[in-house]
Amino acid sequence: MTSIAIVGAGPQLGLAIARTFGSQGYDVALIARHRGNLDALVAKLTGEGITAAAFPADVLDRDALTRALKDAAAQFGSIDVLEYSPVDRRDTLRTTPSETEPTHVQHGIELQLYGAIAATEAVLPAMRETGAGTLLFTTGARSIDPQPPTADIDAAAAALRNWAVNLRKELDGTGIQAAHVGIDATIGTPTFYGQPRATPEQIAPLYWELHTTHRDQAERIFRA
Repeated sequence: MTSIAIVGAGPQLGLAIARTFGSQGYDVALIARHRGNLDALVAKLTGEGITAAAFPADVLDRDALTRALKDAAAQFGSIDVLEYSPVDRRDTLRTTPSETEPTHVQHGIELQLYGAIAATEAVLPAMRETGAGTLLFTTGARSIDPQPPTADIDAAAAALRNWAVNLRKELDGTGIQAAHVGIDATIGTPTFYGQPRATPEQIAPLYWELHTTHRDQAERIFRA
């Protein structure tokens, strides 16, 4: 069996990635905070002939996230692909670089970097044993090209990107792929800084390519 665990699964990009891998015969483990939302995604995927299951967990709760991934591996036999893309839904003040306080960045670091590290710790040992696997980490493209209005969240995203690319270097030659996906577009509606819009279906193939035909690449940037 082959499976993908999507951390931060939602009704847009997460669902599109689930469909992309599920259509290729992958079992899909969906991880996010709210069981009701996950159950709705499972119902959609099941109706399309894709095997999927919900494993509720908050990425800020390291133990819960680890348990969810372990439970998914137990149910599906393994986690062959990890995709990490939780979204910060808080209604918070975005800060410029000069306005940013340590507390402004702390939540983003906890959500993006620390959560990704915990998720990787949960699945990487088994991948090392088999000498195969894929670890994919998603941020906005502001992790590469930061902009003053969003300095706090850009800094956290940049930390995740740095760590993911460095992980790729460490795992080179092991058979395990690690890569960063930067999305230079908004999904659905434009933002205040004028990014173009994209559909989840336009973005999801990048993940399949990094897992299959582009395993030599440490990073892909999607631009609408």
